[in-house]
Amino acid sequence: MSKEEAAAPLSGILVDALLRQLAAGLPENVLAKTRLHLADALGIAVAARATIYARQVEEAQARLAGPGPCSLIGAGQAAPLAAAFANSALIHILDYDDIHDVGRLHPGTVVVPAALAAAELAGASDESLAAAVALSSELMCRLGTVCAPKGDGPGSEWFLTQLFGYVAASVAAGIALGLDCDGLVSAIGLAYMQAAGGKQSGFGTGSTARSIYPAFAAQAGVQAALLARAGMSGPAGALDGAAGLFRIYLGSGLTARQVSALTDFSRWHSLEVQVKPWPCCRLSHPYVAAAIEARNRGFAVDGIAHVLVSVNASAARLCSPLPQRRRPQTLQDAKYSIPFMTAYALVRGAPTLGELNETAITDPRILELAARIELREDLPDSPGHPPAVLALRCSDGTTHRIEFQAADLDVGVQALQRKFDDCFNFGGCGVAAPEAWSAVMAGQLRQALALARVPMA
Repeated sequence: MSKEEAAAPLSGILVDALLRQLAAGLPENVLAKTRLHLADALGIAVAARATIYARQVEEAQARLAGPGPCSLIGAGQAAPLAAAFANSALIHILDYDDIHDVGRLHPGTVVVPAALAAAELAGASDESLAAAVALSSELMCRLGTVCAPKGDGPGSEWFLTQLFGYVAASVAAGIALGLDCDGLVSAIGLAYMQAAGGKQSGFGTGSTARSIYPAFAAQAGVQAALLARAGMSGPAGALDGAAGLFRIYLGSGLTARQVSALTDFSRWHSLEVQVKPWPCCRLSHPYVAAAIEARNRGFAVDGIAHVLVSVNASAARLCSPLPQRRRPQTLQDAKYSIPFMTAYALVRGAPTLGELNETAITDPRILELAARIELREDLPDSPGHPPAVLALRCSDGTTHRIEFQAADLDVGVQALQRKFDDCFNFGGCGVAAPEAWSAVMAGQLRQALALARVPMA
């Protein structure tokens, strides 16, 4: 037996660390942060019920899995797997869900639906549900942090939200179901057997399916946890075995330092998860912020002759092929396009749920300005926020340089509550927003779900 085979599998090491932390109790700041992100996920899902993609997902899942005891956010019920998929899709459809910038992944859209479906099936308390969300979000953020993806290299061809989401969703559902250490290790293994997440729906154009990719992981995690609860044993070496996740998907196993980082609870990476201020791809946010700053400085669109956008390798992926990115054919492509979103913000200002819609992609002022945007890949690439620089050449011959400031993306508690209210209003149940917000802040997620009743057409 080799040293590697004799060592404890990484899945077991991680699960043991998580369960020990669960038994010791979670820090209050972690629980408070979890409640904020539960509110954010609930609000976004309520708003998304108005989209055609929500109707398409729910129709398909109703045929696949049928009715059941688990809540669909906004209205209705479904079987656990259908509920996990549909709710995950709802949280991501608008591209408004929370983000861990270093890991470049969206934990809430995966772990909240998986934990919710399992908790409702098991009759778990709201406290257990919150703990499942907190710990699985932390695990997902740590997996993203050790990967530290950039525009090329390991992780760059994968939606890490989906790839690492399979692992995190199985843990979220497993904790909510009350699985022990062996059960959670099996759940991770069974989730890994379903893992996928290639980025072609993001690199290519024309597909609307980028709006739902996290849902595959949320659903698979619930399925894996239920199989484990029924007694099925999954491969313990799912993460670090000879054909484990890191070797197969990311090219190499983890170093001892990376394994240590995954199990070190002296730092909570989930505290670094941020709420999005605008409903578009996170990599476009710095350019939107810089464009808004240009508007604030008084640059009129009619006076802008040319815009040079400096990008790094990560952001460049959102700019190619440039002709299609300048004139997106779907709203999903528009939200993922740095040239379009830069032009949008220069013309209209901050993107909102009401304004960033299907008609925006045909707005002649936006499209005319987008056609005057050129790109220069000359900025360094590193994990976290990409740098963003706009060089505006005006009709009077002057050129002005505007740089992104990270503080422009900060969303505090009051701004998050305004976003929550706006999402509820967009979803048609704004009158319930204050009480629903108070319920989530009090740790009463089920009460908030009951209040979030979207009028259905």
